[in-house]
Amino acid sequence: MSDAAALPAGRAAAPARFRRPSALPGFRLTFGITLTYLTLLVLLPLAVLLLRAASVGPAGLWALVTDDRNLAALKTSFGLSIAAAAIDAVFGLLIAWVLTRYRFPGRRIIDALVDLPFALPTAVAGIALASLYAPNGWIGEPLMALGIKVAYTPLGILVALVFVGLPFCVRTVQPLVAEIDRSSEEAAAILGASRFRALVTVILPPLIPAMLTGFALAFARAVGEYGSVIFVAGNLPYVSEIAPLLIVIKLEEFNYAGATAIAAVMLLMSFAALLAINLVQDFSRRRFGHV
Repeated sequence: MSDAAALPAGRAAAPARFRRPSALPGFRLTFGITLTYLTLLVLLPLAVLLLRAASVGPAGLWALVTDDRNLAALKTSFGLSIAAAAIDAVFGLLIAWVLTRYRFPGRRIIDALVDLPFALPTAVAGIALASLYAPNGWIGEPLMALGIKVAYTPLGILVALVFVGLPFCVRTVQPLVAEIDRSSEEAAAILGASRFRALVTVILPPLIPAMLTGFALAFARAVGEYGSVIFVAGNLPYVSEIAPLLIVIKLEEFNYAGATAIAAVMLLMSFAALLAINLVQDFSRRRFGHV
């Protein structure tokens, strides 16, 4: 029996409505402003970028994308960005847990310092990291004695990307940590669950969607990071050269086709990665039953 036949006589099935009833007025105005804003500031520039990249033709675009130096820069940017976002997701959870669950002297100062990468100019952050992790720096010199070189290597890029992405992971998880009911942890302990089992079954499930959100934000920030990386990376082709720096180099060489091609590839790869992360995040929300 169809849905329409199951309705009482004289009543037709209600059509799906694009606009849902709301107590707030001004739907048409705000919806129009939203579309205009997104079109002018987001969609139009991206469309121009893709059209400019497509102007070289499929063969030329493929040749630019598959160039060894371009591929090495893309692998460096995306590979280290994923690694940095994963590190931020883990340590962001730990920092959020400590700042939320414990009271200790200087907690407010540490909580404020978490947001420092938001306010600090990226060039200043890059110079500071290069000074600290250089072979003669405060941190770099002891590491060099252990045979670990950080500055002017891919490891230095990873340190810079972890630095700029950490606040995203802390701030997305922190509110949910504060909302976790401690009685559920106590109930798990009373029922005989070990601390590790309580962590896996009680604490982590409501935090996973927020951790994935922080991971996505940290990854998006890391992929496009430029200022804090170039001072500590060394910028060696095929070794520690990132894709944003390669775009700037090609623009300085007036190679606009090559610059737009790399930018278009970064756009598509970033969109695909964020789409995959959002799908996993949506699955985790449905799986664990948390928003």
